[in-house]
Amino acid sequence: MSSTALHHAMRRLRLTGVLSVLTLTACSPTFNWRELRPEGAPLQALMPCKPETADRTVPLGGAPTVLHMHSCKAGGLTFALAWADVPDAAAVPAALIDWQRAALAAIRVDPALQGDPSHRWAATVAGSTLAQGITAQGIDPQGQPVQSRAVYFARGSQVFQAAMYGAAPSDEVSSTFFDGLKLP
Repeated sequence: MSSTALHHAMRRLRLTGVLSVLTLTACSPTFNWRELRPEGAPLQALMPCKPETADRTVPLGGAPTVLHMHSCKAGGLTFALAWADVPDAAAVPAALIDWQRAALAAIRVDPALQGDPSHRWAATVAGSTLAQGITAQGIDPQGQPVQSRAVYFARGSQVFQAAMYGAAPSDEVSSTFFDGLKLP
């Protein structure tokens, strides 16, 4: 083999290697969906990334309540899943309303608009006794526009929130996230 032919063969081999690496990188999924079954909750969900966990005490339904949270970021979106046990099942509707107001206030949605029916969507969660979907356009903590889509649901004295935040959540990603929620 001549040195020119060897040079061209080596060049093709390098180019093939570079193209292989680019192809593998392009195939890595932005959303790596995985099942999540949080400890202490009868909940099954799909998360597009490995979530971080945290607990904090918040006022829900007029009482200090421990809120358990899982969240992660993928594809420019934040995904959050949270739940709590309220002291009394009769306090569930008030707790869900408090939670919705607090979440909308966190993204600076005008309180006068929070009851607006145009912010509602028909949400269902298998196994829940109560579910309500909320969508809103707001401002994130960094001052950037953000869209929020969330479902608040309950079973017994447990209340839940599943939410997506970002510039433009796609219908496909939104459907995968929300359709993956179940209370078996």
